[in-house]
Amino acid sequence: MQLDGKTPSGPLQNKWDKYRFETKLVNPANKRKYSIIVVGTGLAGASASASLAELGYDVQAFCIQDSPRRAHSIAAQGGINAAKNYPNDGDSIWRLFYDTVKGGDFRAREANVYRLAQVSNNIIDQCVAQGVPFAREYGGMLANRSFGGAQVSRTFYARGQTGQQLLLGAYGALSRQIGAGKVQMYTRRELVDIVIVQDKARGIIVRNLITGEMERYAADAVILATGGYGTVFYLSTNADSCNVGAAFKAYKKGALFANPCFTQIHPTCIPHTSDFQAKLTLMSESLRNDGRVWVPQDPTDNRPPNQIPEEERSYFLEEKYPSFGNLVPRDVASRNAKEQCDAGRGVGPTGYAVYLDFADAIKRDGQDVIRRKYGNLFDMYQNITDDNPYETPMMIYPASHYTMGGLWVDYELQTTIPGLFSLGESNFSDHGANRLGASALMQGLADGYFVIPYTIGPYLTTNGVSEVTADHQAFHDAARKAEEQDRKLLSINGNQTVREIHVKLGKIMVNHVGMARNAAGLKQAIEEIKSLREEFWQDVKVPGTASDYNLSLQKAGRLADFLEFAEVMALDALERDESCGCHLREEHQTEENEAKRDDDNYCHVAAWEYDGYGNTPKFHKEPLVFENVELTQRSYK
Repeated sequence: MQLDGKTPSGPLQNKWDKYRFETKLVNPANKRKYSIIVVGTGLAGASASASLAELGYDVQAFCIQDSPRRAHSIAAQGGINAAKNYPNDGDSIWRLFYDTVKGGDFRAREANVYRLAQVSNNIIDQCVAQGVPFAREYGGMLANRSFGGAQVSRTFYARGQTGQQLLLGAYGALSRQIGAGKVQMYTRRELVDIVIVQDKARGIIVRNLITGEMERYAADAVILATGGYGTVFYLSTNADSCNVGAAFKAYKKGALFANPCFTQIHPTCIPHTSDFQAKLTLMSESLRNDGRVWVPQDPTDNRPPNQIPEEERSYFLEEKYPSFGNLVPRDVASRNAKEQCDAGRGVGPTGYAVYLDFADAIKRDGQDVIRRKYGNLFDMYQNITDDNPYETPMMIYPASHYTMGGLWVDYELQTTIPGLFSLGESNFSDHGANRLGASALMQGLADGYFVIPYTIGPYLTTNGVSEVTADHQAFHDAARKAEEQDRKLLSINGNQTVREIHVKLGKIMVNHVGMARNAAGLKQAIEEIKSLREEFWQDVKVPGTASDYNLSLQKAGRLADFLEFAEVMALDALERDESCGCHLREEHQTEENEAKRDDDNYCHVAAWEYDGYGNTPKFHKEPLVFENVELTQRSYK
């Protein structure tokens, strides 16, 4: 399969403007003739639904929660990047573009990343106009703070609740369109299949989570904005309902899945303490602005942290990376924390944690200043751990957080299935092998507010209004297939709960497809995943029926997807015989244990095509061409 990214020709700075000028437009009077399905109502989905409805399209929006306000975007804490350069510290669209490409270790398309940097400033203007309460300086100007992988302050924030406030802004815009009758909102619906008619996406099958009924919906185009797959590790910072289901259903219908092994481990999370935990809790990267990361120099030093003097501490990030210090990118910070703990210098009851210390910042700025910046985060930490971070250092350790891999999309955000588009974290397009902090919110809103309203037009004008309805035989066939899987899951009546099997999968993934990987471990993981998948279909116990609210059945369906998808992740990690960004192959490291790329053989996007249950998927690649940045070994020293 030849992958065409549809990147416009011409200078990088002009590509997006050229595309918008040359693209086919839908006449305003004709927009009301088209219907569009949007699955997911987080930042990408809510902003896309609101923007498309504002343009005149009829939109059907679906969310798995009881309200769009509960989308996992709400959990984002630290901020959103934009190249406004309000602090006058040297930022620019080009610098944001370069930092993002470099942060992703040169494994993303230049054109997509530059467009993201271009529209970042529009996002801030849009959100301010919506009333998003960004933090401000004393004089009323919008405030900025620093995030990892940048030497400028470009992150706009609303204390530690930025995702929530941005989502409320998008939800307000969405609600306006619901009130105007341009958006039909369907809550408590989970996508179980995508309907393809004559090789085009024409609708979806969803499970009504309250009644269990399989519902059919048709449209002229389908947009997936369903987030990432970090819960494949079981323990992650993601909400329990986050899953790979929608993207995986698209993959099984013919959409290619790109770079699935690119998964981000966030360095600042509350450590895992018990096998009874169902998830982990994020502590915002913004805390590394003022918090200093350290471990005792002596691995046997068990004194309370406040009793360990400065000269007996190792501020390992500051010592190793003097230029960036504690604000190195997430993959770098995570690997270094793991390295310290593996060497026996970790702290806490498990030995797998490091300290994040605010004593110097409190001494310098005062506790009131720190409370205004991070008060809700400090309160969250104290509520969970019963430790007061104003008085004693936090303990943190890396955890699964975000996924850079996703459905392969072209410049128009269209998958390899015509009429099926993918936005935000559900696609692969912007972050390469590692996402910089505060860029997820930027991408989600860029895709929804400012990209898809343009890029969906050419498909609609070319293909016209579809005559396919939800009564088409393809919809009945897809719904029947979904019902058959439910009956199969309910009939197994084994001895293990869904959770017990998911925990086993998580341990396989953490041990072999986590922060550090090697060929032997990946081959072992593939065999263990295959064995666990068979164990699942023979021994899982799913109580209840399919005709009511059945959380066990919902989770069983999601785990069934994970048990197939996890193998694709491991295959992708095995095939990419290099280290880049978050993907550290232990066989390929520099002398200082940093990721060592192989640009001659792996400067490409890996894209996988489904080839049937139990079969090895087909491998495709899209070469990455860098005309504007030089491929260099990342250095944050």
